[in-house]
Amino acid sequence: MFEVALRLLEKLENHGFRAYVVGGFVRDYLMEVESNDIDICTNAKPKDIRSIFKGSCLPSEDYGSITVILKHIRFEITTFRRESSYIDYRRPEHIEFIDDLEEDLKRRDFLMNTLCIDRTGNIIDIFHGKEDIDGHLIRTVGDSYQKFSEDALRILRAVRFATTLQFHLSDEVYEAILRAKTFLKKISYQRKREELDKIFTSVHVKNGVSLLLKLGLDEELELPRLKYVSNFDDLIGIWVQLDVQEIYPFTNNEKELITKINEALLVDNLNPRVLYTYGLYVNSIAGNMKGISKREITSRYNRLPIKCRMDIVFDGEEISSLLGRKPGPYLKDIFKDLETQILSLKLKNEKDDLMTYLKKMYL
Repeated sequence: MFEVALRLLEKLENHGFRAYVVGGFVRDYLMEVESNDIDICTNAKPKDIRSIFKGSCLPSEDYGSITVILKHIRFEITTFRRESSYIDYRRPEHIEFIDDLEEDLKRRDFLMNTLCIDRTGNIIDIFHGKEDIDGHLIRTVGDSYQKFSEDALRILRAVRFATTLQFHLSDEVYEAILRAKTFLKKISYQRKREELDKIFTSVHVKNGVSLLLKLGLDEELELPRLKYVSNFDDLIGIWVQLDVQEIYPFTNNEKELITKINEALLVDNLNPRVLYTYGLYVNSIAGNMKGISKREITSRYNRLPIKCRMDIVFDGEEISSLLGRKPGPYLKDIFKDLETQILSLKLKNEKDDLMTYLKKMYL
């Protein structure tokens, strides 16, 4: 990825422009942490970038960002810019394309994210961001309160970086969050959830939750149950405990999982019928929240004679043929009966046993 990025920089420079890898990738590169994407900043205008990289995508030319796919790797290329005052606590009202790297870096959030790499691989550290990386410290570029009042999502980004990187918030950042945290209510639930998901899936999630509570962000984020979360093993399991599906956005699949987990919390997760009905994943989460070990649930689940209806050795057509009837809704009740008999070990899932039972009960 890095080698491809350097070739991308070289291509821009060959066309007379300056370009740098910037931000999170450089930070992670110095920390020897794997990074998934690379951002590029350049003095090339969007129209210039598009002419150099055919097939590039233009999410928003006014915002100065171009998406380029090179060697199957996605790059975000952004023109140097200066931003005006922010609207809705999230976006600048206007941007102005400029030809000054240092001025472009001033608009960024944290000092550790202002580092750049040029096409030769040299580190450019205008604002001494490496000092913060070495000191495991999070400081903003410029006044912290102003940064958070411009874009309130930066508050959650600060907590996320403190969690995932195990960094500390500077005193100024900490105090500014306390002053600006009410602005979080202006941010969309979708954007807030994206940051919270990254905190909740971190190996240091407990530290992240502790910091959210210490800063009093649970109230601003409308997460009154955050202080009661006791199990952090699964992302959906955390959201189940938070019980905010009426507020925060979830996919239909996530909503279905949350509903099933809530149902499974009310029953015995070691019961064969429950294990069969809700499956291993749902029972593992619900059981874990109740103090039942995943190993025990997995062991019980693996011993089930059948794990889904398709495992039953008779299908609907065979049962209909055996009973001399046309297929119909009655098969649903028969399958439910067979499931119960097999799961309770009263019947073996073998054709001879099931045939004898079906003839006895349904002929």
